[in-house]
Amino acid sequence: MKFGELLRVASEAVQWNRMRSLLTILGIVIGIAAVMVTVGLGEGAQAKVKGEISALGSNLLTISPGGSSAATADSGESLTERDAMALSSHVVAPAIGAVAPIVQGDETVTFGATSTSMIVYGSTPSWLQVRSRSVVSGEFFSSAQETKGANVIVLGSEAASELFGGRDPVGETVTVGSTPMTVIGVLNSVGSGTSPTTNEDDLAVVPLTTAQNSLVGASSNDAVDSILIKATSSTTLSAAYQEADNELLMLHNISEPADANFTITSEQSLVSTATSVSSTLTALLAGIAGVSLLVGGIGVMNIMLVSVNERTREIGLRKALGARPRDIRLQFLTEALLLGILGGAIGVGIALIAQHVLPSLISDPISIPAWVTAGAIGISMLLSVVFGVYPATRAAQLSPIEALRTE
Repeated sequence: MKFGELLRVASEAVQWNRMRSLLTILGIVIGIAAVMVTVGLGEGAQAKVKGEISALGSNLLTISPGGSSAATADSGESLTERDAMALSSHVVAPAIGAVAPIVQGDETVTFGATSTSMIVYGSTPSWLQVRSRSVVSGEFFSSAQETKGANVIVLGSEAASELFGGRDPVGETVTVGSTPMTVIGVLNSVGSGTSPTTNEDDLAVVPLTTAQNSLVGASSNDAVDSILIKATSSTTLSAAYQEADNELLMLHNISEPADANFTITSEQSLVSTATSVSSTLTALLAGIAGVSLLVGGIGVMNIMLVSVNERTREIGLRKALGARPRDIRLQFLTEALLLGILGGAIGVGIALIAQHVLPSLISDPISIPAWVTAGAIGISMLLSVVFGVYPATRAAQLSPIEALRTE
């Protein structure tokens, strides 16, 4: 039998009992759609994380108190303004582009009858460059304002919206904790950060000395919560890391790097970690969804066996008229292949619809690569053929005489 004839016979067999054919491919449809959506969620999450980190600066280093070893993990206030100033002296070097010390804490900011809680950062004017941010209204505080501890504040776009609605807040006075401060600027919007709990627009920035004297973490010493370093480019990130590590080890009189009472992390490492975790979860969930594909394949085999039993006289008649076992085997394999193609196509269609509908419902992007779509069709075809081999072989081995005697 030619392929066209095989396809015609297979199509007639599938259409002969449409409802049974639909129920047969249901497992494949659900499996293909589930696997594609799961992979799409993983790809979308990775792209989202990479985009957010890139927006914040892919060449950013964060220095935090406490080392990686058990002995230095709880080393307390191990970072100071002196450390930040020493690192700032390396800005003229090829690797380090800018340095910003940070103190931070949750504060209640009030304007009139409206109050909202947000993270308030105390830093230097270089914070703007280090975090790759800009001011869309007003201005950022100056070095002179930072030095004298001026009561000025720069709001994130969402924080400004929560307090002032659509009004321009520049020039207005807000109360941070119990301290009145003048709003001098509003930052550009960048959205959520690398953590689902962090919103880089719902924050405020004040001069470092102001924060130390009046607000979060007020203390008599010059301790800081972290130090941010911006490398001159992504290619000099490793060199900037090494420069910062060597400088701090020397300042803290530490001879062994393993005994360091600080930790340096890069945004690139966050990307790698987030991507690794996302890939692992995607593979796990895709594996679970793939079980339904296995169930779908078993369903194809089951229905094909039923079809062989129902069409035993037809098989016997075809053999009596000269059909070879190979022709019978190809006929039933073609039917199984056609069921797989139909199931795969419907599953792909459902997944592609979900790609456009689900993001608005779950607030997470879904990105289904072209190779996943092609692979889904291929897997459904392969699965149906593999599970169709046994029924097809059984049909091919039927004796024509015994088959014709079957009632």
